[in-house]
Amino acid sequence: MSTAAPAGDAASASVHVRIAQDDAFDVFTREIDRWWRHGVKFRIGGRRAGQLFFECELGGRLFETFEPQSGGSKTHEVGRVVRWDRPRHFALEWRGVNFEPHEKTLVEVTFEPSGEGTLVTVRHSGWSALPEDHPARHGLVGAPFSRMIGLWWGELMSALREYVVTPR
Repeated sequence: MSTAAPAGDAASASVHVRIAQDDAFDVFTREIDRWWRHGVKFRIGGRRAGQLFFECELGGRLFETFEPQSGGSKTHEVGRVVRWDRPRHFALEWRGVNFEPHEKTLVEVTFEPSGEGTLVTVRHSGWSALPEDHPARHGLVGAPFSRMIGLWWGELMSALREYVVTPR
C-alpha cells in the first residue's frame, strides 16, 4: 500500500541561507514582512499598502492587514500555527483569500543546519482536498499545478535569501 500524496497535492522549495538555524527561523517568522515579496502575486492587498504579521507561538496567526480601495483597514488570516518547534520546524494551516471557510492546506517549514548556514525548506500540501476547478488552481491540476506552487514558493525563498545577504 502506498502512502504517497496524490499528484498535484504538494510542492516544496528550499534555499540555503548563510546564517545560523536560530537566526534563519527568526528572520523567516519575525521579519516576514521585510522579505516577503510585494504585489498582486504575493500579497492579498496587491499594490495597496499593507503588512504581514506572524504571531510566533502555537495557535498564532500569519495575517495580512491592508488598505482596501474603499478606505480603512482590512485583515485576512492567511494561516494559523499548528506546530511550533523553534528553531527546527513550524507548520501552518494555510487559507488563501479565495478559500471557503472549511478549506485549508498545510505549510510546513523546516530549518536544518547545513555547512556554514541553514537549509530552509517549505512544503505546501493538502491541495487534493480542494476541487479541481478551485480558483486557487488557476486552471491547473496535477503536476502542472504542483510546479506552479513550487515556483511561487521558490520565488519567496529567493526573496528570503536575498534579504539575508543584504546589509541591514
